[in-house]
Amino acid sequence: MIVLRPAAERGMTRLGWLDSRHSFSFNQYYDPKHMNFRSLRVINDDVIAPGGRFGMHPHQDMEILTWVLEGAVAHRDSTGASGEIRPGDAQKMSAGSGILHSEANASSSETLRLLQIWIEPDRAGLPPEYSQAHFPEAQRRNALRLIGARDGRDGALLFHQDVDIYNALLDPGVTVSHSLAPGRHAWLQVARGSVTLSGIALSAGDGAALTGETAVAIRATEPSEVLLFDLA
Repeated sequence: MIVLRPAAERGMTRLGWLDSRHSFSFNQYYDPKHMNFRSLRVINDDVIAPGGRFGMHPHQDMEILTWVLEGAVAHRDSTGASGEIRPGDAQKMSAGSGILHSEANASSSETLRLLQIWIEPDRAGLPPEYSQAHFPEAQRRNALRLIGARDGRDGALLFHQDVDIYNALLDPGVTVSHSLAPGRHAWLQVARGSVTLSGIALSAGDGAALTGETAVAIRATEPSEVLLFDLA
């Protein structure tokens, strides 16, 4: 079964410097029909104006992935980590027993767009930790590149949850496929462009939940970027 989450139906937060779309309930947006999918709790599509910033704020018991689509993030947190995150960089924080962090548009002239993704950990009270890795475009071009996994295999970031996270940059007409083991579920998020999922058309911002499927087949109809979550 494939259930679509159309981009136009997502929740919204708009501030002077932020335009954010929420695939699941978040902050003041609450929809009991869209609270999560398996351990996937948040997918926020954030557009941040030049100079915009999330000030220092706390998180607890959540695995937080930042994936930059355009521009650069200036990051700082209470573990002592700091630096910039650019397209191709995956940043993960395990908030665990508690962490403080801030994120800002590193540019005073260019817009920043990122996906902020929260995954519920398999247990509470983990020590807070920070990790970051770069995944070259060549590894993600017309291929599903693992960027996050419970076992951290193949250079992926380690997540404290039974999840595999893939990214792909697809040229028009290219199809990539992923097999799902029995009992597994998947979520596909179209970051940009347009694709078909088992013949169903999806555009930028659309998501799709897959349950009871044996495989995921994604075909690009224009230059596209997708994230795929393989979930317990």
